[in-house]
Amino acid sequence: MALRAAPRSAIEEQALPARFVVQEHHATRLHWDFRLEMDRVLKSWAVPKEPPFKPGVRRLAVEVEDHPLDYIDFQGEIPEGEYGAGTVTVWDKGVYELSSRTENKIVFTLNGVKMRGEYILLRTGFQGDPKNWLIFQTKQEGQREAKAGKAGGNRPSER
Repeated sequence: MALRAAPRSAIEEQALPARFVVQEHHATRLHWDFRLEMDRVLKSWAVPKEPPFKPGVRRLAVEVEDHPLDYIDFQGEIPEGEYGAGTVTVWDKGVYELSSRTENKIVFTLNGVKMRGEYILLRTGFQGDPKNWLIFQTKQEGQREAKAGKAGGNRPSER
């Protein structure tokens, strides 16, 4: 399968919010591909367990190769014999706002269907591999949501 980049124009980059996608990938092993539109590509991480969508849950995220922007909407079958063979479905997608980015830490706010709020990708170098990161939702975001629910009274109890 040939993957081609479909770069946005400079005007589009200024006008449109950055996008993200999480693709559920039934390959040799089930995993989720977490992708952030950044630097005119999709920066990508493979997450072996379902991505976190509430505070307190941390997941390993293994950095993988960048993907072209047009891959953001891909779902379907990757044929046997090709890299990543298996079924890919979109698990979540939306836009995000980048708060900060360093070589070892990316802080951003997701606005998706399942993943909403402030998240951090933190390079851990676990087991000596610089491609190993953690992804998690910040506790502050969860505390803000809980306070809003208590004040508004329209959120069900989470006991």
